[in-house]
Amino acid sequence: QINKMFGTVVVGVGIAGLARIRDLMNPMPSSPSEHLKLFGFVSRRNFGNINEAKQITLEDALRSKEIHAAFISTENRSHEETIRMFLEAGKHVLVEYPMTLSARAAHELWEMAEQKDKILHVEHIELLTEEYKQLKKEVAGKDLVKGTLHFTGSVLDEKKTGFPAFSGIARLTWLIDLFGDLTVTSATREKQADKNYSRMIVHFQTANKKPLIWIEERGPGMRREKKINFCFTSGCLENFPQAPRSAVGLFMQDQNLFAKKLLGQVSKEELAAEKWRILRCLDLAEVIQQHCEQPEKICS
Repeated sequence: QINKMFGTVVVGVGIAGLARIRDLMNPMPSSPSEHLKLFGFVSRRNFGNINEAKQITLEDALRSKEIHAAFISTENRSHEETIRMFLEAGKHVLVEYPMTLSARAAHELWEMAEQKDKILHVEHIELLTEEYKQLKKEVAGKDLVKGTLHFTGSVLDEKKTGFPAFSGIARLTWLIDLFGDLTVTSATREKQADKNYSRMIVHFQTANKKPLIWIEERGPGMRREKKINFCFTSGCLENFPQAPRSAVGLFMQDQNLFAKKLLGQVSKEELAAEKWRILRCLDLAEVIQQHCEQPEKICS
């Protein structure tokens, strides 16, 4: 494995795709990423070249014996189909979150990856931020009484990004990673189409029956920010702990993790825990969507 090189292709060149191309072309010295070699990128738009990276067709990417892994940075709606094609072609896959827009598809694809003995890695850079790492340290060992995570952001095109429980799965991932398994007790969603505004409110219970609330709110001109209010038996946490800037970019950290998996340097326990977390969050996202889309119950 020491000298093994993995040929890669980037599929989709939005913000994430361009970051992927940049990081694959400039791996961190003596990091696992040095085992990844970019062969090209695939896009529906015609670019020719981006820096030194050359554009190739999807067919060539799927067929090429030199390409062992695909980085999928397309819009959320097309993740499922793209993952499926590359797994069927016998390639490893890194995909940006959310992996899919349905829980069933996620479980199916994961099974397919395991049958084909391929790595399926879902990017979760929100767990790699210094802000989050500090928060996790701060929360560790404390007893939750109740908590709220409130996210605001600009408007998304749901036809591309999917239902907010899926497009906002980063927030759900935080809550599960911080507080363990959750169950949905209720979820509602308010939309004002004329104002292009949407707010989803989800109520959870922890395993110890403590209440957690997740609010995902989007509208024109809304600043992208997260507010927390976590109350513990020892007191409340209302601001993020101070955190230094990381020397290593988030996509690069994620790329190193993927390369470590390809090199067989991640333990079975870690892989199993990550698989559980990813699929659990997608299962919950689907439950939330079902709650929100139920017709209002008429109480007589």
